[in-house]
Amino acid sequence: MRGIIVMSLAYVFSQFSRAFLAVLKPVLTSELGMTSVDLAYASGAWFLAFALFQFPVGILLDSIGPRKTAGYIFTIFAGGGMFLFAYASSPLMIIIATALIGVGCSPALMAPFYIFVRNYDAAKLATLTSVFIAVGTLGNIGSSEPLAAAIELWGWRDTAKIVGIVVLLIGVAIFATLKDPEKVEATEQGGGYLSLLKIRELWPIFPIILGGYMVAAGLRGSWIGPFYEELFGYDTLQIGRATLYMSIAIALGTLFFGPLDRIFKTRKWVVMAGNLIVLATCIVMAVALPTDPFGAIVAFVLIGFFGASYAVQMAHGKSFIPAHLTGRGVTLLNFCSIGGAGIFQWLSGPVVKAYAVDGAPEAQYEALFVFYTILVAIAILSYSFSKDAKP
Repeated sequence: MRGIIVMSLAYVFSQFSRAFLAVLKPVLTSELGMTSVDLAYASGAWFLAFALFQFPVGILLDSIGPRKTAGYIFTIFAGGGMFLFAYASSPLMIIIATALIGVGCSPALMAPFYIFVRNYDAAKLATLTSVFIAVGTLGNIGSSEPLAAAIELWGWRDTAKIVGIVVLLIGVAIFATLKDPEKVEATEQGGGYLSLLKIRELWPIFPIILGGYMVAAGLRGSWIGPFYEELFGYDTLQIGRATLYMSIAIALGTLFFGPLDRIFKTRKWVVMAGNLIVLATCIVMAVALPTDPFGAIVAFVLIGFFGASYAVQMAHGKSFIPAHLTGRGVTLLNFCSIGGAGIFQWLSGPVVKAYAVDGAPEAQYEALFVFYTILVAIAILSYSFSKDAKP
């Protein structure tokens, strides 16, 4: 249990690092000349690096176990990336640093998820994962108003150095406390990612995992800061407050969705319900953006809360994966989730840029929500053909 607690701290940092750029936007613009599009690229670099590294993480989990996998990767890449971020002198260095941090965070959820799958009742998987993620969202909350206050007090570079030291200490603690579960030997032929891709039940699930986290992650990680700065003239502290509300919504939504599959005896329709509400909110935002900050934060809170069904999505996909491919299976699903967030984060930058109008920032954000609406609608349509898996 001590190891899981330490891994929850690593996951707190994972949630912190994927979302902190939104608050840093004003200071990074003034000191390094970063634009909103640069910010989207930096956030996208975190998600893409995180996603691509899921494949080696999956192999390492099944071969050397979660202790060494999480310990080495988190300490070296997350710690090193955080210090590179603190000393960055250009937008390119920020992008490289966030990519390294993304690599470092790649086992932060998958290592404990692997342990949950091996050591606990499968029916409780969504609940266990949702509680763990909810604890991790303290990092999302910390990257909002508290981070803004720290920047005002110490400056963004010193704040980044302090966080880097904490990351290194967590890495050492992983080696000291985390215990590996017993290995499961393969009972059938085929033990790689290609074997997983042959499982037909997974194919309709992949799109919802690609798109089910994309909107909340994209808005919280990149666009909520520029949105409030450009439409309502918010400064760093005010942006921090807005991101705090969305972060709390994500945390509460994660806890809300966790036990629903056992309550309603379905995973598919729990996920469908949440994503339909996200889709409806995106449609409203695409048709007419709110003209006041309160109306906008209501929309962001709805997307954060109802876009937090990740744990149930993962449990649905995991139900079709054989035990000896647990490491590869959960990391493949997580690759889709984080990879989808990263890919569409990168694509969202050109969308916003293409529809930018001087003196009328509303047009570019309406285009952003049209973009999200189309993607979520496609994901829901595909998922509607999936096979349910009752807990």
